[in-house]
Amino acid sequence: MNDTSRIDELETRVAFQEHALNELSDALAEARAELTRHAILLSKVVEELKSARGAGVAINASDEPPPPHY
Repeated sequence: MNDTSRIDELETRVAFQEHALNELSDALAEARAELTRHAILLSKVVEELKSARGAGVAINASDEPPPPHY
């Protein structure tokens, strides 16, 4: 194996690694954005549950009277 082919091989490997690194970076950025969206959505749901509980809506089944067939 001569020096030129070794350099070509190394350049190919570096290019592949750079491409893989960019793909991983993009995937990580997308996952972080999705995590942020989910955190916002969860926060909204928690706030809605708190307001529903404060409005007197029964959250637990034990808070509701038994159905008429009991």
